[in-house]
Amino acid sequence: MRLAYAPYILKFRQPAGTSRGVLHEKPTFFVKVFDESDPSRYGIGECSVFPGLSPEADGNYGYKLIELLANMALDKETDLSRYSSIQIGLEEALQDFAGGCRHVYFPSAFTQGKSEIRINGLVWMGDFDRMIERIDEKVAQGFRCIKLKIGAIDWQKEVDMIEYIRRKYSDRQLEIRVDANGAFTMENVFPRLKRLADLGVHSIEQPVAASLPAELLAFVCSVSPLKIALDESLIGISDDESRRNLLDVVKPAYIILKPSLCGGFAGASQWIKAAEERGIGWWVTSALESNVGLNAIAQWTATLGNDMPQGLGTGALFTNNFMSPLTLEADELKYDSSKIINNEEFDKLDWHY
Repeated sequence: MRLAYAPYILKFRQPAGTSRGVLHEKPTFFVKVFDESDPSRYGIGECSVFPGLSPEADGNYGYKLIELLANMALDKETDLSRYSSIQIGLEEALQDFAGGCRHVYFPSAFTQGKSEIRINGLVWMGDFDRMIERIDEKVAQGFRCIKLKIGAIDWQKEVDMIEYIRRKYSDRQLEIRVDANGAFTMENVFPRLKRLADLGVHSIEQPVAASLPAELLAFVCSVSPLKIALDESLIGISDDESRRNLLDVVKPAYIILKPSLCGGFAGASQWIKAAEERGIGWWVTSALESNVGLNAIAQWTATLGNDMPQGLGTGALFTNNFMSPLTLEADELKYDSSKIINNEEFDKLDWHY
């Protein structure tokens, strides 16, 4: 079995406001695995690295891909425990190859077009008027759950925005999730959590920084009137004992699983197992993957049997994305098996062998 990799820059249709600044483009890498006897037939996966969030996004990333390439040729194992994005890319490529190189990574009723995944509508950070406009657009499209990125504009304006939503839509009509990306401090977190709870918000992701001691995160979770979900706190934890210890200490209501950031499908599955053993809820979120990674993550998510709205993207963020079998009807992500993905798009990439 051989491996090759290709770098790629995804271009945003519109500037994407995040807690780490405004994004105009995002790097990613594709990997393919193939048998030397027929290199035209290959399984493909995506290593979706996230600068500023992925711990492995440093000057050694390219060297790790070269190491993996060499070890695959020598039939040797590669330690990817600290490289979640490469781990999932390799998992996807191997799954695709084993499944006949048809981009069907996890066959299920979903890939047969017989089931769907309900997702939340994501409203990116921006100015007040633009965010209000995006919220109304999502509801008009049929979303019954929206996720708001907060922590970037004035707090009072963010409260005003949620108050606006609640004047138009009750908590029975529309579930509101918020993601603070660690923007709150220990000085302001509790009054803000109380205000959000009073407004009928469902939950908040990572209200305080993941860098805080687990005991402080546990204190926030135990006192909060609002259900707290851990997101960034899961990144960089690569062994089962540490996963269990974090959940035992912090006791969050939910955990948010980004497979590209928390150990690939294998690592995310271990997080789910540990959470369910402790009565902790969870859902899956994509992390700005192209349609290649998003397709694989959606297929995996569909096999998990979680009825909560998932945080999966739709592939519409980028101008230079790839063809996808995923379609969106209202707030339901579906798989259109009639859409055949043409490998010619991938053949044109700058592959390194």
